[in-house]
Amino acid sequence: MRFALLIITYTSARQTKRMIDKLDNGNFDFYIHLDKKVDIDTHKILFDKANVFFMKNRLDIKWGGSNTMKAAFNGIREIVASGKEYAFINLLSGQDYPIKSASFIQDFLSANVGKQFIKYWSFKGEWEEAFERINKYHLTDFSFKGKYTVQKLINRLVKRPGPPVDLKFYGTNSTFWSLSPDCAMYVVDYVDKNRKLQKFFKYSWGNDEFIMQTIIMNSHYKDAAVNNNYRYVDWSEGGARPKFLTVADYDKLAASNCLFARKFSVDVDEQILDMIDEANKKQLDGLHY
Repeated sequence: MRFALLIITYTSARQTKRMIDKLDNGNFDFYIHLDKKVDIDTHKILFDKANVFFMKNRLDIKWGGSNTMKAAFNGIREIVASGKEYAFINLLSGQDYPIKSASFIQDFLSANVGKQFIKYWSFKGEWEEAFERINKYHLTDFSFKGKYTVQKLINRLVKRPGPPVDLKFYGTNSTFWSLSPDCAMYVVDYVDKNRKLQKFFKYSWGNDEFIMQTIIMNSHYKDAAVNNNYRYVDWSEGGARPKFLTVADYDKLAASNCLFARKFSVDVDEQILDMIDEANKKQLDGLHY
């Protein structure tokens, strides 16, 4: 049984290589979308790995813009088109890191084939503030002087129509998921076939945090959806982005049942990654004793 990891990154090649080396037990393949703003030669340390594939259709990703989701869709298409049979596609960023061993993650996923691991809240009742993402126009994808002034003016003068399809919206503050290829491709096909929906998503904010959830929870896949993506994230500092994890967070990470955590930086604190690896090595040594 094989597993695909789709990594959307713009950060350290050394950190991405470390993540890949940690998981490279022969049953994982790695598909990398490197932000178009980044020189691909910065990641040449990964060029010679036989199970690492760099996506050719690279996009310039802006925070909150639609290209994050487009990059994920391109990755899903490429993974499915490879003809390789994968039990799961796991979406990660370059600042994620496995907090369990490769064998643990492999065993967990193998035991849960057919399930869809994706965190979700209903916009109505659980995540009401998210309605602004789809009830107002957002010009995040555009780059011109004064765009936020124009955006504010448009929303003052024009009431945005509702979505062009009858969907109950779901999402969360986490982009990341572990889905079967057929489920992931179902979402891609659903959006590809609806041009009006594509346009609607383009003018919404942070659609990577609600497209997958919304389409899945309005489909037959909802019965297989587990409301947990098994990613550890710490939002305790407030604001729109999670905190960087350091050695001070080790005990919480060790106690977590999650498979991956974010976000890490080898420039901020690489020792925490050493501690995670050492703990997993001791666990494996104990099992093999």
